[in-house]
Amino acid sequence: MKTMWFCPSDGWKDKNIAWNEENKMSLKLSNANILHPYFPGWLPPQPRAALYCTYRRKYATQALFTAEGAEHGRKLFTPQLNGTDSQEKPHTLEEYALDHFRPPPKRTVSRAITLTSARRPSNEYLWKYSRDPIKQPLLKKLLHKEELAQESVYAFNAILKYMGDLPSRRNRQGNDLTDQIFDGPLKHEILRDEIYCQVMKQLTENRNRLSEERGWELMWLATGLFACSQNMVKELTQFLRTRRHPIAQDSLHRLQKTLKQGQRKYPPHQVEVEAIHHKTTQIFHKVYFPDDTDEAFEVDSSTRAKDFCSSIAHRLNLKSSEGFSLFVKIADKVISVPEGDFFFDFVRHLTDWIKKARPSRDGTTPHFTYQVFFMKKLWTNTVPGKDRNADIIFHFHQELPKLLRGYHRSTKDEAARLAALVYRVRFGESKAELAHVPTMLRDLIPADLAKAQSTNEWKKIIVQHYNNDAGMSPEEAKIAFLKVIYRWPTFGSAFFEVKQTTDPNYPEHLLIAINKQGVSLIHPQTKEILVTNPFTRISNWSSGNTYFHMTIGNLVRGSKLLCETSLGYKMDDLLTSYISLMLTNMNKQKTLRIK
Repeated sequence: MKTMWFCPSDGWKDKNIAWNEENKMSLKLSNANILHPYFPGWLPPQPRAALYCTYRRKYATQALFTAEGAEHGRKLFTPQLNGTDSQEKPHTLEEYALDHFRPPPKRTVSRAITLTSARRPSNEYLWKYSRDPIKQPLLKKLLHKEELAQESVYAFNAILKYMGDLPSRRNRQGNDLTDQIFDGPLKHEILRDEIYCQVMKQLTENRNRLSEERGWELMWLATGLFACSQNMVKELTQFLRTRRHPIAQDSLHRLQKTLKQGQRKYPPHQVEVEAIHHKTTQIFHKVYFPDDTDEAFEVDSSTRAKDFCSSIAHRLNLKSSEGFSLFVKIADKVISVPEGDFFFDFVRHLTDWIKKARPSRDGTTPHFTYQVFFMKKLWTNTVPGKDRNADIIFHFHQELPKLLRGYHRSTKDEAARLAALVYRVRFGESKAELAHVPTMLRDLIPADLAKAQSTNEWKKIIVQHYNNDAGMSPEEAKIAFLKVIYRWPTFGSAFFEVKQTTDPNYPEHLLIAINKQGVSLIHPQTKEILVTNPFTRISNWSSGNTYFHMTIGNLVRGSKLLCETSLGYKMDDLLTSYISLMLTNMNKQKTLRIK
């Protein structure tokens, strides 16, 4: 097996290279071990690999992750014509150029011209491959738009450098050149036709095999980012359909998906650039779950977060993906991915934001690894026992850390009952570890109750509850655990420890719980719920790096709460998400009434 991995700081690396019988190579993206703070107390598994890609040559391969249900690979390098007619001539922009390209530069031939120089390729044909930089855009419609014209010239120079036709000091494996090529057309629609023309030009009658291969990489990247005008779509489709190169067919498929799904907002992520550089058209991304398991899922340039969530829910046999979300952990931030965002757009934007916010001291570009988690975010319709897989994989493991932190208000008997269930989840019917209960209380009992009675008293009552549940499986114990907590008003809450000085009626230090009921203010010692503000009463909220602000009631006369916290962005996101879901459900009900 030939194995390679991708390290964000060093790129792709070979490790013990050896081909297997199927001529298959797997590419692995390695991530650093990072702590997951979104739900206090829960630690992610030791990351093994966060991204898998497959490199397929001339043979069909089996699924890379058969046990994990990964997609079967494409026959990427099978030599075949993409057109319907095996004798069809490769399409070029020759005719299109007559009406849409600027006139070619005038030629001046000296009397001393030699036979050799006369045979050199001429720049007269703007639609053909050339190693020479351009001084003007190819399309006439850009000639009188000075800034855009200059940007198109810079883009073509970057194309030459990426393809190896122009010397460059920049590393082709990074994002710099692809950013120069694709940033402009993503911002200015009028540049998209120009970029496609430039790439097709450099792929027409290109005798340099290495240059051509790199040109097809750019075509593959472009078709996953944006489409072009209707006239250009016809030319581009014909160009791709009549090419023998194996990436042409996949590029045509990507173009059709982009026309349907919409364009991206940001240039390709480094993962996408490195993947096609290694001739793979499939990217399998590792996703981590709260129960310390992980699986690889295929993600492409057009994958939106909502589609990604649906794919994960389907694989795990969840009854619904409602309330679940993807979370990206990068540096010390854990941020929920908006369901409408393209996955790679969000990760690219987040990475760029972190780099700008935290520049390195020596002036070099900092490198940040990231991990992707899939967890329950909104607990609006969560009922223990309703979705067994969701309870076992997500709900139990997300609720347990909050219990142990002492965020819920519970009696000693309830705490012992829950501790017995947690023990059963960990050890099943084995009673051997019961003798060690006094030393493992921190993993069984809420922190604020641990000293409520002696360790031996805790052991006695925990063993009693454990024996009462004889025969219960670990999975059943998880659901029984959730059913106990479900009776509490703080079930399914995200908790935040904050400091406030705006309202003298509340203690300086507060525990804030955000759940389906609204925003609750809780006394940090007694765990008494001081007040619950339903979402319909919250008129305004905002956050910053060190604060979270909320207005309850009238914007002018309503009460205000200003909290000191570094997690304001999470509180802001949760509040926004719950209110957005509430409004969506209200609109659905109105629509049903009208019908």
